[in-house]
Amino acid sequence: MLLQKNQFIELTVTGITGEGNGVARYVAEEYPAPGFVVFIPGTALGDRLVCRILKVQKNCAFGKIEELLERSPDRKETQDCPAYGKCGGCNWRHVTYEAECRYKHAWVQDTIRRVGGIDAPVLPLMGGVRANRYRNKAQFPVAPGPDGRPVIGFYAPRSHRIIPCRDCKLQPKGYAAVLEVVERWMVENAVPAYDETAHTGLVRHIYIRQAAVTGEMMVCLVCKERKLPAEEALVSLLVEAAPQMVSLSVNVNPDKTNVILGKRTVTLWGADSIVDRLCGLHFRLSPHSFYQVNHAQTERLYRLAAQAAALTGKETLLDLYCGTGTIGLSMAHTAGAVIGVEVVEAAVRDAKKNATANRIRNARFICADAAQAAAQLAAEGTQVDVVVLDPPRKGCSPDLIDTVAGMNPERVVYVSCDPATLARDLKLFREKGYYTEWVQPVDLFPRTAHCENVVRLSKHNA
Repeated sequence: MLLQKNQFIELTVTGITGEGNGVARYVAEEYPAPGFVVFIPGTALGDRLVCRILKVQKNCAFGKIEELLERSPDRKETQDCPAYGKCGGCNWRHVTYEAECRYKHAWVQDTIRRVGGIDAPVLPLMGGVRANRYRNKAQFPVAPGPDGRPVIGFYAPRSHRIIPCRDCKLQPKGYAAVLEVVERWMVENAVPAYDETAHTGLVRHIYIRQAAVTGEMMVCLVCKERKLPAEEALVSLLVEAAPQMVSLSVNVNPDKTNVILGKRTVTLWGADSIVDRLCGLHFRLSPHSFYQVNHAQTERLYRLAAQAAALTGKETLLDLYCGTGTIGLSMAHTAGAVIGVEVVEAAVRDAKKNATANRIRNARFICADAAQAAAQLAAEGTQVDVVVLDPPRKGCSPDLIDTVAGMNPERVVYVSCDPATLARDLKLFREKGYYTEWVQPVDLFPRTAHCENVVRLSKHNA
């Protein structure tokens, strides 16, 4: 009999996906060895369980734990977050952190070889300094609740249903006090939460960022409109509850969109930005600034990127997707020149300010896409020696890889947050004459289904 929805079967988990799902194989007369693949979230390698089938597709099925018959030694004894398994944040809180690191390393290694066909060394994963309380930024969606009070938390997986969560174990403890104050202000002043279906209401997200070194906190309310009721009351409540707050602003997003931030931000109280220190430099951060969320691991990541770049003080370094300039500026003291390229104008402004504030005189920044920047540099006669890439999760386009290869750099340093798109792009780089020397996984996002990687590519010796 073929597998059917709501059927109960006994399985043993023999593999783990990067998304945190256990992999088991159901062997029966209809499914001879190696069996039919069943994915089961919340499981660990070696779990033996009774699985309830939730969905059957042509080549696989999805199920849930109905009864755990034998526990994997990788499992944690207790859970520490009531939202785990409901919100879309953590994927690995049911196993020890040591087990999570093993799973992630195996995931990266398998993806690089299977998707990219790359047989380069994947070095041991560099685990997090802390597995909890490491994030310096959170964006909490807000929606109307059934009792008239706002619901504040995080989205459930693959949905916009909000799971209430005030004290996320990945965030600093002080964030909960900010959420309580904003909720109190909304209730006492009848401030409506945003309803994304009806496109009504006011408060859409509560955005909090805190600098790891200086301790400065930024609070930004993302709202449909600029005008807020009882602004003075909000300021007073937040100043009292969060003495480390130095910036309070409202970001205006009037559009029907899943993009969190709108284009305009207005400071209500304090400074327009906060300052943090990273790799011996200080960076000014506005709500739109890209800045890695794990400070301790970012410093390790950037040291690895510098190691891969192998600068001697003479090279011209091109930093693509430079954001506010953090990677390029952190290497400026060992480069002849740094050129940062970014399409977001506000980020380029921040990068220029950061270079000036840190008295870095050998860096300049271009607001353009990679192809435009390459044309400009070619027209100037500028030869690029090393390229650093830190693209978004979707990776690089084939055109961008063509552009980078056309610049003929000696080395390419690729910083990636997605092993699958990384593997795809490494294969394309190989076709352009650049081979992967090594891959170093770095866990910037403990307890989640994400893993950063630093890769060094060099030209073939033909």
